[in-house]
Amino acid sequence: MSQPVSVVICDDSRLARKQMASVLRGWNVEVTFAEHGLEGLEAVRAGKGDILFLDLTMPIMDGYQVLERIRKDDLPTMVIVISGDVQAKARERVLALGALEFIRKPTTSEDIAEVLNRFGLLTELEGTTAPSVEAEAEIDLPEYYKEIANVAMGQAGEMLARLLNTFVHLPIPIVSMVDPQSLQDRLMTAKDSEYELVSQGFIGGGVAGEAFLLLEKSNLDKVATLMDLHDGGEFRTSELLMSLSNALIGAFLTSFSKQIDIVFSKATPHILRDFIGFNEQAEHWDKSLMITIDYQMNEHDTQCELMLVFTQDSLVKLQNIASYFS
Repeated sequence: MSQPVSVVICDDSRLARKQMASVLRGWNVEVTFAEHGLEGLEAVRAGKGDILFLDLTMPIMDGYQVLERIRKDDLPTMVIVISGDVQAKARERVLALGALEFIRKPTTSEDIAEVLNRFGLLTELEGTTAPSVEAEAEIDLPEYYKEIANVAMGQAGEMLARLLNTFVHLPIPIVSMVDPQSLQDRLMTAKDSEYELVSQGFIGGGVAGEAFLLLEKSNLDKVATLMDLHDGGEFRTSELLMSLSNALIGAFLTSFSKQIDIVFSKATPHILRDFIGFNEQAEHWDKSLMITIDYQMNEHDTQCELMLVFTQDSLVKLQNIASYFS
């Protein structure tokens, strides 16, 4: 058998790295893992990356910066971007920076094989050697759902980009455990800071929660212009907020639920103009899972925040799903 092909899997998510290694199982490859772009570059410089599978949204150095440095320094590696950011402009940008191809998360061995075959690389990787896999501790609840949220964030970002006809800069999702007082304080601060708040409940398969969309009132005119809503008055604001929430929350929940194999029923979104805090029953829970994403439209100096909070009763089901898939 020929020498194994050196491969770098560069992604800040342990779950994503593990899944990508599983996709390569059975191929004649030697895998090196990198947790961020700078580490990925160092592996390529060390001769460990004939092929680099590269995520885009990462700390320290993101995928775009990695591609720019590879081109600038003329580093010997072939890059295939694998990302949850599925915006057309994201794909155009990475290809312009020299990536061979852009594949959306989650990927499969068939997706990878098709790209490698197209560029005449597949025969070099075919073999029976299983790639090395990181010896990792069990992936905890927030870490697992960070990667699930990353993919769902990309789907929602693509929907938002089409709705506003602009490029949306996607952050690293923040997944944490939150108590009711902290959540209430965050929402009250947003309301007092002149934000519009929209809430939408969801439930299905033993999982339930509430999604919140936060948009600064000072950004309403900019967003209305992008959405071509020129009618004045309260109706325009309500229409704008409902359109945004239906698109952004809907796309996120659809992708999220598909990944965990649960169908969510969604309540009608409603605008929380009179939010004064949670009722006593809601405050009886201790801590639960929260996902926060800050969608940024830098070219228009505009952003909106999406927050998903799951009920405490959902944690057992969410943990079981994470244990099964991780």
